[in-house]
Amino acid sequence: MDFAEAYAAAAARWPAGTCQLDVPTSWGRTHVLAAGPAGAAPIVALHGGGATATAWADVARELAGPFRVFAPDQPGSPGRSTSSRPFRTTADQTAWLAELVGGLDVGPVHLLGHSAGAHLALSAALAGRPGAASLSLLDPTACFAGFSPRYLVHAVPHLVRPTPARVRRFFAWETRGRALDPAWLELAVRGSTEFDATPIVPTRRPPRAQLARVTTPTLVLVAGRSRAHDPSRVARSARSLLPDATVGVLPAATHHTVPLLDAGEIAAAVRDHVVRSSPPPR
Repeated sequence: MDFAEAYAAAAARWPAGTCQLDVPTSWGRTHVLAAGPAGAAPIVALHGGGATATAWADVARELAGPFRVFAPDQPGSPGRSTSSRPFRTTADQTAWLAELVGGLDVGPVHLLGHSAGAHLALSAALAGRPGAASLSLLDPTACFAGFSPRYLVHAVPHLVRPTPARVRRFFAWETRGRALDPAWLELAVRGSTEFDATPIVPTRRPPRAQLARVTTPTLVLVAGRSRAHDPSRVARSARSLLPDATVGVLPAATHHTVPLLDAGEIAAAVRDHVVRSSPPPR
């Protein structure tokens, strides 16, 4: 099985009727998985670092009835997008996201992000590009707290010199033994070991004063057993910095079980948040 076959196997877990789009941007052609009724309220789901759009399969199955779910493969990451120039800053990534949303031509979107995808969603809202109707941030990194040094020690070997065994060992450690979907895990291993590494975009926590200006309705879901950072600190900081946000905890989740496992709980919280954040129909 090569990467393309592994991607197809992982993408096949998306709901029936899923289509695959290619959206041109100045950063490259962006491949998007899309599910749900045309014209329904749009959710754009942003994967974490090194992941792909396929990670949202179970969440998409839950959300693709009342919503139209779009999940892009970020250019420069493993996936089916192409990259014409590398991202060097968070501003580059928010510019790409604005172009992507403009290319989808669906109006204001609800941004849903995991890990670095959550950081991108928050950064886009802070930059006002694109205008987001709401934010749903799943175990966000570099938003409200820093990484755990122990997590970084475990992550570095599989990032610097990845091998299938190292990648699998890292996921088994961080997920505390919870079994990930085999098709997704196979794709993640191949993405880590068969793609050339691209420059890591430096991510910094937004200043407190900048976060105080957030007016976009925001949901923060923290993985209660995350090894990426201190979950309690993330939750406390989110409540302090975004007093109007809804902050919840996924008790059984770790950083890398999100959004693959506990999809029903995740989707229910996102669904309620999006509905509350949507204007009433005229």
